[in-house]
Amino acid sequence: MAREGSEEYERMRYVSLMRPIFRKRAVFSDESKFYRSPAEPKPGDEVTIRLRTMKNNVDAAYFISGSQRMEMHRAESKGGFDFYEIVIPVGTETINYYFELQVEASACYYNKMGITRDLAVRNCFRIVPGFSTPKWSHGAVMYQIYTDRFCNGDTSGDVQTREYVYLNEYAHKVTDWSTPPEAMDVRNFYGGDLEGIRQKLDYLQDLGVEVLYLNPIFVSPSNHKYDIQDYDHVDPHFGKIVKDGGALLSWDDKNNRHATKYIKRVTDPANLEASDKLFAELCREIHRRGMKIILDGVFNHCGSFNKWLDRERIYEDQPGYEKGAYVDADSPYHSFFKFNNEHAWPYNEFYDGWWGHTTLPKLNYEDSPELFNYIMEIGKKWVSPPYSVDGWRLDVAADLGHSQEYNHNFWKQFRKEVKSVNPDAIILAEHYGDATSWLRGDEWDTVMNYDAFMEPVSWFLTGMEKHSDEFREDLLGNGEVFASAMRYHMAGFMGPSLLSAMNELDNHDHSRFLTRTNHMVGRVAQLGSYAAGVNVVPAVLRSAVVIQMTYIGAPTLYYGDEAGVVGFTDPDNRRTYPWGAEDQEILAFYREAIRLHKSSEAFREGSIKSLGVGYHFISYGRFTDKEQYVIAVNSGEDPIPIEVPVWETGITQTVNTEMEEILVTDHEGFSTERTKRLVTGGILTLDLRPYEAVVLKHSGKTGN
Repeated sequence: MAREGSEEYERMRYVSLMRPIFRKRAVFSDESKFYRSPAEPKPGDEVTIRLRTMKNNVDAAYFISGSQRMEMHRAESKGGFDFYEIVIPVGTETINYYFELQVEASACYYNKMGITRDLAVRNCFRIVPGFSTPKWSHGAVMYQIYTDRFCNGDTSGDVQTREYVYLNEYAHKVTDWSTPPEAMDVRNFYGGDLEGIRQKLDYLQDLGVEVLYLNPIFVSPSNHKYDIQDYDHVDPHFGKIVKDGGALLSWDDKNNRHATKYIKRVTDPANLEASDKLFAELCREIHRRGMKIILDGVFNHCGSFNKWLDRERIYEDQPGYEKGAYVDADSPYHSFFKFNNEHAWPYNEFYDGWWGHTTLPKLNYEDSPELFNYIMEIGKKWVSPPYSVDGWRLDVAADLGHSQEYNHNFWKQFRKEVKSVNPDAIILAEHYGDATSWLRGDEWDTVMNYDAFMEPVSWFLTGMEKHSDEFREDLLGNGEVFASAMRYHMAGFMGPSLLSAMNELDNHDHSRFLTRTNHMVGRVAQLGSYAAGVNVVPAVLRSAVVIQMTYIGAPTLYYGDEAGVVGFTDPDNRRTYPWGAEDQEILAFYREAIRLHKSSEAFREGSIKSLGVGYHFISYGRFTDKEQYVIAVNSGEDPIPIEVPVWETGITQTVNTEMEEILVTDHEGFSTERTKRLVTGGILTLDLRPYEAVVLKHSGKTGN
């Protein structure tokens, strides 16, 4: 042993005291419950905020919020990391915060963008006292159903050919379930209904689905039903027709006043009440199974058939209905719409339509407190008994009203009203672009996650724009763009919103993901239905599903994706579910991927961290204080050797350990056979095969 004062002693002392180089990739914090407790604090709570650094790697850590700069204390050291903490009181005001690290004479800063000098408020961690998203929605497996195309369980309610006219042509009943949609599809009906959904609940539950999201189901003349005719009732064509009768239109008659069969079906109170009752029974059955259901709320506009307007004069002579605003200037609904010619009654066609579409009248909230109150009651009605729906997906939510100021005020009140009767209901909006001004804790809970999921995944794995309108070779396999897009757009979410974000690969507005794998640019009107299934690459879809089931958020399937359904953007993406003709390999893979997602808290509420990206590969970790998972994806057709710094998820660097492959897919198929991989000094070495996506779980010790 060296003597004190000797040269060897001094050298050893210098080495022991010498600080290692600053390891910025070791620094980590987020808004999960593992780094903020409680994660969703209420006014009056005390919150413990944690920050991780490499052990003995910084001189001091500070919590910064506005003018406050407070030193954090080192609470514990484990796994080669130091964990700094601070306890702060929560009042009623929003708290934006980031961290400062002192390393010798230098200072660096950490926020949602990582180590950075961009300290914009947008990139801060954020606490909104009292804001939370429903626990059930965190990482929930959701399933979107376009009802007319899912399953026909009751043929007696099918729309009949010539039952009415829509967009100057007759409604049409499609008799061959497997026929792909026509380029003009809006008035074609395949017969899917609520009874069909009820009959398939066993299938959905076996698949692993936890939440159903239904495209609009209220009375409407189209198959998509975004042109609502009656917000108060479920469409009897989807529900139950107990009083039928009337006549179909003749081939030379396109006047809907003569569409007596349609009028009987959608205005008779017996049919409306029976349909609402059937929906209530469906909701009870869904809830009995421990599942949830979300409805589509279309509150920016309605349809020209709507009873408030009645452009088709369907309600004009029906008992129990007031005159529509199109019909009569004295209609109680006059103020619901903005008329540009006050001298054109009766039958005033000069009203505002959304984007000029006369079939989609814009709702005129600013001039109509009655309309505002009506819609607030609709918002509450369907989330209350006997339906107790579990939330709303809001169509084109940012377009509502005639100004941004009004829009924000509307959604603030909508949130209050809905949460007053069902505090556990989710409010989830459709939105393209930056939604941060709506995601401040007092309007929407979360959004359909285009910017921080659908688009980056599609560009990276397929190089295709989400409508199949463009192919970008420079974005195909571009891991750097993927990581930077995810980092930037995720920073716009608060933690609770991110956990509940609807992570879709596709939906009713975009081309099917499997079709995007063929890199074919165009739409069905130009390319034809057959082209959507030509040269598709199921291995790329499986890679996308791996990302979907392991990324932060609520993985949301669009019906039929799990069965191998293809299609260009709407209407081709609205093909029927192929019962009895499913792609069994794709279906089996979805089941395994969903099972994996539901098996671990790390995928529902755990932290996420990018571990490395490059040309045609990405890798990231999902982790809690007890579990670590690593996901690596090769988007190309050539093998790629990579080294993944899995220590960044909390796995020790001081001893060798193992990780275990638990799901792997590549160009040849997929496997759940468990294979051990050695981790040396916190580094996992992988040789990724063409189109390989692999999920590994840490099966060793985290160290001390």
